[in-house]
Amino acid sequence: MPAKESRAKVNRRSFLKTGVIGGGAAATGSLLAAPAVLAQAPLVMKMQTSWPASDIWQTMAQHYVERVEAMSGGRLKIDLLPAGAVVGAFQVIDAVNDGVLDASHSVSAYWYGKNKAASLFGTGPVFGGSPTTMLSWFYAGGGEEFFRELLQDVMGMNVVGLMAFPMPAQPFGWFKNEVTALSDIQGMKYRTVGLAADVMQSMGMSVAQLPGGEIVPAMERGVIDAFEFNNPSSDMRFGAQDVAKNYYLASYHQAQETFEFLFNRDFLEDLEPDLQAILRHGVEAVSTANTAFALDNYSSDLQKLTAENGVVVHRTPADVQQAQIDAWDQLIPQLESDDLMKRILDSQRQWVERVTYYELMNAPDYTRAYQHYFPNKISL
Repeated sequence: MPAKESRAKVNRRSFLKTGVIGGGAAATGSLLAAPAVLAQAPLVMKMQTSWPASDIWQTMAQHYVERVEAMSGGRLKIDLLPAGAVVGAFQVIDAVNDGVLDASHSVSAYWYGKNKAASLFGTGPVFGGSPTTMLSWFYAGGGEEFFRELLQDVMGMNVVGLMAFPMPAQPFGWFKNEVTALSDIQGMKYRTVGLAADVMQSMGMSVAQLPGGEIVPAMERGVIDAFEFNNPSSDMRFGAQDVAKNYYLASYHQAQETFEFLFNRDFLEDLEPDLQAILRHGVEAVSTANTAFALDNYSSDLQKLTAENGVVVHRTPADVQQAQIDAWDQLIPQLESDDLMKRILDSQRQWVERVTYYELMNAPDYTRAYQHYFPNKISL
């Protein structure tokens, strides 16, 4: 029987309830303790990520597992699996839809080939809002309902999606030679994902979309000349420093991404209301935990890359940053030919215009204060 049909016929909540009732009837007069034991058996949720077992993001997914299991008092257990354990890194959405997985931990850009609107939830045009600004849009500015419309109404998927962890802007990436101007990247074979692939392609790069675990081998074989993945910790763990020494930060190609949590809708709605709430609010809780963990690890690993591995850290040249903005400007009208994408982009612009005005007007110049107390550390 296909997994989706099987899930439709077996309601886990009713199974647990009837199991308790049936156990009580069978045990009358002899094994009165058996129903209580059965009622306490945890429900096991199968969840796969898009990350190798060694990646820091697998650890960050484990933080979610720990919080959910603690808040549920052991009633819910999560079997957390790395990329490839059940399906490939880019296939988790299909596995969740089909009920092969109960949940996944990934990024929406990984399935943008199914519908480009997926990339707007993290790897879209940068109107000036920070990752925190855009995660706030998801929960307070209408983004969650747009994501539901995309997944369920447009794509017909049996999936519920939530976002967490406002990722620091992704580095432009790793290059064997210095990039001092836009002309230096022309013709390069470069790895990125989502709409960033369209942006970099229009800037003269030849783009390959690869999962994290395939990047360094591709660089070693000459399949790509340069690449980005996401952050110093992940990059260091899969050996980026062994194939390139020039690391460029401060880019507009993916400047506001978040983690994506997908749940099979039948699985989620079959749970008791308190367990549903734990899964949902656990996403919010781990967003805070992941942020603290990331800032600690990303910053310390960046120091290790420079001090121990000879990596030279640069800021992306200004003309490359401007070319990225110009490339987004060229791409946006194409995206807006789709009604849903236009409505999403209009909503994001309105949010950023209002919210980022407040953020920028209210924020002091942190650079000034940093340079005062730590002079000669950075050159802008």
